[in-house]
Amino acid sequence: MKKIKYFGALALSALMLLTSCDGFLDAENKTAGGQTADEYFRTPEGLASFRVYAYSSLKKIATANTIQEDGTDLFLPARGKTPSQFQEYSVTPDNSEVQNLYLSCYDIINNANALIDFGGDTYKQDALFLRAYGYYMLTQHFGSVPYSSRYINDAERSYPRTDIKTIYDNIINDLETLAADATLVDLTTDGTVNKRAVNALLAKVCLAAGWDLETKLINEAKGTYEKTGTIYFAKAKNAADAAIDGIELTQSFEQKWSPAGEVNNPETFYAVQYERDGYPGDAASGGHGLQNDYGNYYGQIGTNGLKVSSSVKVPSLKSLFLFEEGDQRYNATFMTRLANYALDNKDVTWGQTGYYAYYNNPDFETLPIANFYAPYYWTQAEFEKFLKDNQALFVSTDSKDFKYNNPAWAFWMSDPVVKYEFKADGSISKKSSFPYNRATLDAQLNFTPCVKKWDDPATIQENLNSSNCYRDVVLLHASDIYLVAAEAAYMIDGNEATVLSYLNDVRGRAGLAALNSVSDYHPAYFERTSIGEIDLLDLILDERARELYAEMQRWMDLRRTRQLVRYNVAFNEMIGAVSDMQNNKGETKWYRPIPTHEINSNTAMTESESQNPGY
Repeated sequence: MKKIKYFGALALSALMLLTSCDGFLDAENKTAGGQTADEYFRTPEGLASFRVYAYSSLKKIATANTIQEDGTDLFLPARGKTPSQFQEYSVTPDNSEVQNLYLSCYDIINNANALIDFGGDTYKQDALFLRAYGYYMLTQHFGSVPYSSRYINDAERSYPRTDIKTIYDNIINDLETLAADATLVDLTTDGTVNKRAVNALLAKVCLAAGWDLETKLINEAKGTYEKTGTIYFAKAKNAADAAIDGIELTQSFEQKWSPAGEVNNPETFYAVQYERDGYPGDAASGGHGLQNDYGNYYGQIGTNGLKVSSSVKVPSLKSLFLFEEGDQRYNATFMTRLANYALDNKDVTWGQTGYYAYYNNPDFETLPIANFYAPYYWTQAEFEKFLKDNQALFVSTDSKDFKYNNPAWAFWMSDPVVKYEFKADGSISKKSSFPYNRATLDAQLNFTPCVKKWDDPATIQENLNSSNCYRDVVLLHASDIYLVAAEAAYMIDGNEATVLSYLNDVRGRAGLAALNSVSDYHPAYFERTSIGEIDLLDLILDERARELYAEMQRWMDLRRTRQLVRYNVAFNEMIGAVSDMQNNKGETKWYRPIPTHEINSNTAMTESESQNPGY
């Protein structure tokens, strides 16, 4: 069985009748049969249903990519889209996405605490894991927050901020208790807690705690810091090694992220579950939209058969220049070849042509091409030879007898970008070039490849603009934890050989040669930036950028490692100086603001004393 099952009709109706006060369940509402919610969820059937509900609350933050990706070095808005407040560091305490993340984390936490309150030890393993994840996300985005380990279903509104060390130690204690539990299964595939997921989360929490508690920022513009201890970093490395525990990166990166490789993937420690079959509501809108968020606009999907993309997160130039020649992750991360679409061909069904033909049509390589994206490391001569050798696939829609619906375009993803347009016979009719960063603003240039990590080839034609993606959202997986181990080892003693042993395992799976020292590393973006000297930490962060691209970890990575300001000034087109990330008092926005509503409704907090610096 792949998934944790959707709860039954009785539980569903009971949960729909529950209302909330500041995100918390009201146990006094009535359910079917005259039971209160409190009574129902204390029955075996109700408790089992509530467990599923508690896990489903992870969905609220698992797909919140704007707040977790914007304001970093990897993404830009395109086609004249207005930059988000997160990209410009103009976020206010009234921002709805900030409030949603804050409340969603507390939903997870209070549901976890309720699971213990309702069922004692029955599902305590699940509860401790969920509570730890909720507080982990809160500490990364908000720092010190109110901490509670009790189920809140009353009118109490006095919850002072808890110092961050206490929160970290509470999370770590819960996860260490779980990791030592002999009854906890090693690995699950149905979206429930398991030992590898616990150790993976423990590693990430300890790594973050090490940076927050055992380092002191010296110069934010340069990303320099002083290390004051290694206790948490040592815990992080031990937990990472326990999570990995013999799992080798033997499958290809393409296979790891393929929709076909989703079921029972040995590298997946924990994923938030989605399943179209059996969804109890409207399956057309019961999924998520991650497959639509990381890419440029390709035109009217109803007529061109490509893919809905929002244009709010196209790859920055650095993103594309991160991938060196031979790195298999480039083609496994980005859809570099879009098949043309046969709208009027009655012999072709949806998904066999157009964007999703990549997954559904075994003859994909022979299909005419709508868009093609060549990497920067091809020479222009190599690219033009490729176009000539494949001229028959770049046929134009200008021919009255041709059945495909898109003009054929090809792009050489260098800087400047070179765009090729084609005649009816597939020969080149026009070349034009433009600076990469100017082109991102042009509403007429859909020149960037989209991310395919979250693609769902079963997406139905009639609902392309809704939440129709049912790919599981992976939160914890093996190669991420290899890189956590590398970072922890770096912070323990800086031993280059130990760090590179983990990095080279990740790079080796991608088809790259091992690095013998950081001096062997020469990223292609380096000459185009003011980032300064590249050191071993930069190498770790670059490897995380390649391996975890579009996995909603980048902002936390940069904040954790003290590089948030340095990387934004160097790579974020919306940030020109440190002052752009500060308020008028010169306070840098290292965290998100505590939502105004939450401060006003909490008698133990005030805006003047409880708000994060910078707001």
